[in-house]
Amino acid sequence: MYSLLLAVIYLIFISLGLPDSLLGSGWPTMQQAFGVPSSYAGYVSMSISFMTIISALLSPRMIKKFHTKWIVIVSIALTIFGLIGFSLSTSYAMLFLFVIPYGLGAGAIDASVNHYVANNYSSSVMNFLHCFYGVGAVISPNIMAAALSYAKWNEGYRWTAYIQSGILLIVILSLPLWKKNNKSVDEDVKESAGIKETLKVPGVILTLIAFFAYCSGEATCFLWTSSYFSGTKEGLSEGMIASFGSLIFGGLMLGRLISGFISNKLGDKLLIRIGIATEFLGIIMVMLPFDHYLPAAIGFVVIGTGMGPVYPAIQHMAPTNFGKKYSAAVIGLQMASAYAGSTFMPMVFGHLQQHIGIGIMPVYLILFAVLNITLLERTYSVLKKQSK
Repeated sequence: MYSLLLAVIYLIFISLGLPDSLLGSGWPTMQQAFGVPSSYAGYVSMSISFMTIISALLSPRMIKKFHTKWIVIVSIALTIFGLIGFSLSTSYAMLFLFVIPYGLGAGAIDASVNHYVANNYSSSVMNFLHCFYGVGAVISPNIMAAALSYAKWNEGYRWTAYIQSGILLIVILSLPLWKKNNKSVDEDVKESAGIKETLKVPGVILTLIAFFAYCSGEATCFLWTSSYFSGTKEGLSEGMIASFGSLIFGGLMLGRLISGFISNKLGDKLLIRIGIATEFLGIIMVMLPFDHYLPAAIGFVVIGTGMGPVYPAIQHMAPTNFGKKYSAAVIGLQMASAYAGSTFMPMVFGHLQQHIGIGIMPVYLILFAVLNITLLERTYSVLKKQSK
């Protein structure tokens, strides 16, 4: 039963990854269909992320009141509604009607399941969990590429909604497993701290800003990788450009798969350091002045591989660094901070690339990687002093 529940949890994170890469991979074509500037993708992405911030901030209260399984079921249903809404949109303005369920669903799943796993499973399981997020995020750009090749972009969202519906059915059927394997997180969070109290804990704010920096770079890759190839490489088809949206997700999946096997031995801190060093290597590869797309394509995979262990490692350290009393609020705040980065910084890059050129993307990524590792190292220092 333990293994079956874990399999369902992994499947839930596939469902979390599925919607995340559709906008970036489909945007070059959607932009033409709606007749709007390329930077307008940032407004849609920002709106989705804003809704995830709301649900992430509400997550500590939801985790106290409801079991994780019910949060997951409602959240997946919301994302299905959002996906169907996107597929039915005939104008750019219509997209904003459906960003609400699209974003609310994602944020609630992310915070609640991460809290459940951080408190009940090892670092290895956390990395495998986020690896399966990468599986979902790799699948959907290819769904969009198939839709662009054989139908139109709307079908990419609709086909993804069908897959989400199948996952929702499996989660509903798995409800008895959660009862039998209830190592009750609910009991752990009854006395958990609120957001205001948690913000006063030393090191928390530094961690939140570091998470903001990480997700700013990650979300910029999610949204603009396909557009980077469209703007810097010549002779590529629409379907091929859309498929490049899966490069960063493929790297994330690979990085988290590798980390799943070695994280218990190396520990979260060392994994993060190795990951960010690998990310720098990938950015340098993207910057190499080759006309052919292959070096940049490999570079984005390497960037994703380096990014892979960072997110799950920061999440997994929350109960250890700040205690179970604060872990629900810390993880909720981390989600909110992450999505704040996802909300604003891809949009900021959209305006930058419109005026400077999309070739500036590697420099933009370097800035956030430096900020991320600097603040995390500072957090470790603060926590070490507190423990003395």
